Amino acid sequence: MSDAVLGLVGFAAALGLIALGTPVAIAMGVIGGVGYWYLNGWMGAAYILGSSPFESIFPYSFSVIPLFVMMGVFASHAGLSRSLFDVINSFIGHRKGGLAVTTVGASAFFGAICGSSLATVATIGRVALPEMKRHGYDPSLSTATVAAGGTLGVLIPPSVLLVIYGLLTQSSIGQLFIGALVPGLLGALLYAGAILVRVHFNPDIAPPAERTSWPDRFRFLGKVWQVVLLFALVIGGIYLGWFSPTEAAAVGAVGAFVLALFSGELTFDAMRASVFETAGLTGMIFFILIGASLFNFFLENTGLPQLLIEMIRSSGLGPYQVMVLILLFYVILGCFMDAMSMILLTVPLLAPVALEMDFNLVWFGIIVVTVAEIGLITPPIGMNLFVAQAAAGNIPLGTIIKGIFPFILADFLRLGLLVAFPALVLWLPGMAF
Repeated sequence: MSDAVLGLVGFAAALGLIALGTPVAIAMGVIGGVGYWYLNGWMGAAYILGSSPFESIFPYSFSVIPLFVMMGVFASHAGLSRSLFDVINSFIGHRKGGLAVTTVGASAFFGAICGSSLATVATIGRVALPEMKRHGYDPSLSTATVAAGGTLGVLIPPSVLLVIYGLLTQSSIGQLFIGALVPGLLGALLYAGAILVRVHFNPDIAPPAERTSWPDRFRFLGKVWQVVLLFALVIGGIYLGWFSPTEAAAVGAVGAFVLALFSGELTFDAMRASVFETAGLTGMIFFILIGASLFNFFLENTGLPQLLIEMIRSSGLGPYQVMVLILLFYVILGCFMDAMSMILLTVPLLAPVALEMDFNLVWFGIIVVTVAEIGLITPPIGMNLFVAQAAAGNIPLGTIIKGIFPFILADFLRLGLLVAFPALVLWLPGMAF
């Protein structure tokens, strides 16, 4: 068996283990360690196993991960989801479909602070689903809206997935964050459009809510200016060069802590739970990074990335034809894997291909994360579908899947626009850096 074929077998084996329910860190670590031992013997494997766990997570730049995780955890405990939902609902909730559009907007804003798709679905779902149920919304629309809106938390900065992609490819995290702003906003607008089109053809599925008075609107606005300020400080500070991404993460974590403290929600028990949640999520991510490092050592030794590049060169395929194949690969993979697993497993393999095709790695990263978003709401194993189902209670999964397809179509439209017009991603980073 040639080394490249061994690499392909190892990649398939890792996919198989993950599909069987093996934690992604263990699947990649075991395949990487065994594969490296097969290629280099016990001494080589012992060296990698002894050095890789430390080398893969000790760099200073990795401190951005626990800081942004902490920022999201404190934001969740500050009661921001209710305030965000109320202020957007006060302006558009009285229109048909307004509560659903409000849910998308609240998800986008909360995702900008939280940075986690699953946390956004769970948190916004607890606020939005009871309101839509009370006003007679069709369950397939309400639950699908919560599931789809949560995907915005993956892309809108600060995003843990963008941080991990940047660390894997040595890309600028600041450029990735700035480049994700327009695609994230575009995603929210297209989701809102998908809701309004569906409601236009079937108005009964989304009755209007009560109209809010102007004094109440101003009162609600007074509760969210801190969120806008925190987001502007973190992202604007990176854009203007005030902070590095790591410094911005520290500012965001402290700012979210202060918001939670003054909200009155940060009791001693909540503080203790926040610290443990931050430690647990950070430990999980670092454990996955260690497994990915072992797996990447194995893949590099097999020469599989170089083989893929040679195959593409000899095939005569153009850059956009290669991009279509990559996107099809991700869409299919996204039906069976979560977003972080996809990125950690495939980016080390496909980033060299992207460089060979002269793709800008910032643009390619936004494309990859966008496709990962689609995977979060794609049946049969879209993670957000299950979280939305848990938040809704007794809603069948089939009901959620029935309502999710308009949002998937909106995602494919956005993906097509980003591929056709790279300036949608690269314009802002080009001005800032």
